[in-house]
Amino acid sequence: MEKVPMTVEGYRGLDEELKRLKTIERPAVIGAIAEARLHGDLSENAEYHAAKDRQGWIEGQIAEIEDKMARAQVIDVSKLSGAQIKFGATVSVIDEDTEEPARYQIVGEHEADVKRGRVSITSPIARAIIGKESGDVVEVITPNGGKSYEITKVEWV
Repeated sequence: MEKVPMTVEGYRGLDEELKRLKTIERPAVIGAIAEARLHGDLSENAEYHAAKDRQGWIEGQIAEIEDKMARAQVIDVSKLSGAQIKFGATVSVIDEDTEEPARYQIVGEHEADVKRGRVSITSPIARAIIGKESGDVVEVITPNGGKSYEITKVEWV
């Protein structure tokens, strides 16, 4: 069984989402199905079919989250240190073409949010910088072509 790396914050987020789905969404959709059944003929009842579809989606989400949590390899970033970039590191880089600075934290796949500066460990930039150190220059192959970045800082926040 393949482990799913994630930060403590990412694990908490999954746990909160699981609780919300089980305590709010699941009972609400069960109520919607019960009410739709009261409207008679189920074969032509759009509310019933929509509620059943929603129920299927919710159950799928619950199963997916429970699977991730069962396979979770929770990594407490606050206990990590060192100069070499690895999972959990917050890395400052400068685009060598545009001189534009950027800052990324390497996180688990489900935690990724580029707008918040969080990139998946499987992303091209993360794969390129893992194992490198401050001062190194890396080439990242993106869908828009190659980009060069200089690593300026490695932090453990």
